[in-house]
Amino acid sequence: MPHHVLLAEDDRAIRHALERALTLEGYRVTAVADGVEALAQAHRTPPDVLVLDVMMPGIDGLQVCRVLRAEGDRTPILMLTALVETADRIAGLDAGADDYVVKPFDVEEVFARLRALLRRTGNGTFDDAPAPAPPEPRTSGAQISAAGLRMDVQARRVWRGRRELELTRTEFELLELLVRNAGIVLDHSTIYDRIWGYDFGPGSKNLAVYVGYLRRKLDEQGAPALIHTVRGVGYVLRED
Repeated sequence: MPHHVLLAEDDRAIRHALERALTLEGYRVTAVADGVEALAQAHRTPPDVLVLDVMMPGIDGLQVCRVLRAEGDRTPILMLTALVETADRIAGLDAGADDYVVKPFDVEEVFARLRALLRRTGNGTFDDAPAPAPPEPRTSGAQISAAGLRMDVQARRVWRGRRELELTRTEFELLELLVRNAGIVLDHSTIYDRIWGYDFGPGSKNLAVYVGYLRRKLDEQGAPALIHTVRGVGYVLRED
């Protein structure tokens, strides 16, 4: 069965062009023009993935994200946005989006990001051999811990000390990767491959945005920082 994409885009030309491209790529597409229709369709026929334009009349893409997440819907969401400032991207991640593409975009980039989202949720089919498992920190059943963090992988819960953190899907997966490789510097390409299944290249700010947002949730006044930048290489989790 082809994967079902719910596309919400108010620009008619972009909507029709992307609907046709996705259909030719093998997806089953439901295309709507605004957020109200998007919510109605998501409730009526839950899709495998949503592609939402941020700027739509009435209910915009961010509001659609917030409503679905508040309802407990964890369907992966890819945002289409003309907003390129970091604060705007953070707003999308905070609303519950999993990834974003900045307009004007190459349709091949949209395809790549959709494949990565479907792969992460177990809905995609991939022929890549699995990467060797890295050395893991202390584990107990479904729990892993490092640098004062404790994660229950099956329940998708994480604590720093006694404080439980509220993380999005991508934030959790990024933190899990860092915890499992605590003390090891992970380069940008490795993180992109493990989290998104695709390296978006040196010009992408996607990873930096997620790391910045994750730091905001992890950091505590008077406590050591946990995620450190290794300039020109990548990131490492350690408690200095």
